[in-house]
Amino acid sequence: MQITNNKNPWPKNWGQKTSIMGIINLTPDSFSDGGDFCSLEKVLNQVGYFVSNGVDVIDLGAQSTRPGAIEIGPKNELKRLLPYLKTIRSEYPNILISIDTFNSEVAHEALSNGANWINDVTGGRRDEEILDVVSEFKSPFVITHSRGNSINMNNLTNYDDFLVDIIHSLESLTDKAINKNVCKDKIIWDPGIGFSKDTNQNIEILRNIDFFKKFEFPILIGASRKRFIGEILNETNPKERDIGTLAISCLCSQQNIHLVRVHNVKINYQVLKVSDQIFR
Repeated sequence: MQITNNKNPWPKNWGQKTSIMGIINLTPDSFSDGGDFCSLEKVLNQVGYFVSNGVDVIDLGAQSTRPGAIEIGPKNELKRLLPYLKTIRSEYPNILISIDTFNSEVAHEALSNGANWINDVTGGRRDEEILDVVSEFKSPFVITHSRGNSINMNNLTNYDDFLVDIIHSLESLTDKAINKNVCKDKIIWDPGIGFSKDTNQNIEILRNIDFFKKFEFPILIGASRKRFIGEILNETNPKERDIGTLAISCLCSQQNIHLVRVHNVKINYQVLKVSDQIFR
């Protein structure tokens, strides 16, 4: 039976602060926390920890999108996802839950079982039927700029005009979504840090956030623990890149960005609490 969630789909004080999306990967092969959350107890403990430390949206992923990740297909993705989603929704009826997926079948089942958002790293590029699903449920939809897939995206970093090319892609994906009756006011843009971009290109996005803001869609920045931070810090262990992540969260606060997607919710909440007082 389809669950219709009529609650406000936006975090409290949306747009007045930098909200936090907390990452929980239900995968054995994600680049930072792969295999960390392999039991219901561990997942529920992490959700509880996030909730008690200021998270605004929980982002559940059952298909890794790191470079080199193997796609498991929607049926296996659902097998991983649904037991956790159903239990989290039962235990935390009021928390906003986003599902990190590019498969329409997964999106439909997730929204039918209590999820609130869809976060598609391909923006509907891989499976256009996901746009019909988002339209049906009237859910917020994160449209991310990316190229190719996990296997080949690191080879797709050549652009004619880097920032302009990203904007053109986001606009094209947005037009397709709106033509499928996805609500314009439910669309969030993610410039796709780490997706088919090298370190210098990721930095260029962060230096030019205003370029993306002028199109008046809420912006999500997902830089947490990513490889370019490790390259800057000479830090190979993703879990040792939280300080670099905090620097980017402070920038997002200063630039009035709506949302950051992070692994370590507590320290990001603390730094944003202070930086939002200064900048916002």
